[in-house]
Amino acid sequence: MMNAAKTILIADDNHEIREIVRVLLESEQYHVIEAIDGEDAVNKVDDTIDLIILDIMMPRKSGFKACVEIRELTSAPILFLTAKTQDSDKTLAFSAGSDDYLSKPFSYTELVSRVKALLRRYYVYKGKEDTSAPSDVITFNGLSVSTTVNEVRMNEKELTLTEIEYKLLALMAGNRNKIFSAQNLYESVWGEPYFYSCNNTVMVHIRNLRMKLEKDPQNPKFIKTVWGKGYRIES
Repeated sequence: MMNAAKTILIADDNHEIREIVRVLLESEQYHVIEAIDGEDAVNKVDDTIDLIILDIMMPRKSGFKACVEIRELTSAPILFLTAKTQDSDKTLAFSAGSDDYLSKPFSYTELVSRVKALLRRYYVYKGKEDTSAPSDVITFNGLSVSTTVNEVRMNEKELTLTEIEYKLLALMAGNRNKIFSAQNLYESVWGEPYFYSCNNTVMVHIRNLRMKLEKDPQNPKFIKTVWGKGYRIES
C-alpha cells in the first residue's frame, strides 16, 4: 500500500495519547516514530519524516517553538493536535509554520482524514509521486514558481515554502492582477467553507509568505494588499 512508505512523527508528552495515535496510524499502514516532547521531536526530524504531529503544551520545548525549528529543517506538513482551541492559539500555530490544527478530543476518523489529505497535497505539490511530469514555470521580476512541483526560486535561489504558502503563491502568481479576497483564498487553498475567523488564518500565512519573498515585508513588491478587498500580485 502507498501508506507503508510514509513515516509520521508524533510528539506528545502524554504516553497514552501517543499510543492511541500510533495504534490508529499503524492500522492505516503508516510507520510511526514517537517523541516525548518538543526537543525530542526536533532531534528526530530528518529527510525520512513525511508528516509531523505536534502537541502544543510540552516540557523542555513547546510545540510552537519546536514547529519553528522544524520548519528550518523540512517543509513536510505539520499538524497540531491540541486541547488549546482559542483563535489566538490557532494564529500562533500557523505563524510558527503549521499546516493544520485539530482540537482534542478528536475524532479518529477526522485525524486519519486530515493526515491523508496533508500527505496527499504535500506529495502532489512536491511532485514526489510523479517526477517525470513536465514542469511549467511562471517567471516574473526574478521570481519563478513551478505549477507542477512545489519549487519556488527568487533570483535562482530556491525558497523553502510550506505547502499552504506554495499554494497561495501559485494561485496568485498564476492569476496576476486579480484581486483575491480572504474568502477566495481560503476556500481555494484550504478547500473548506469560509468563516469570518478564517480571515486571520489567511492574513498570517500571507505575512509568513511575505517574510520569505520580500526584501522589505512592510513594503511588499510582490503580494500587494488591496485595502477592503484582499490581495493581488501585479504583473
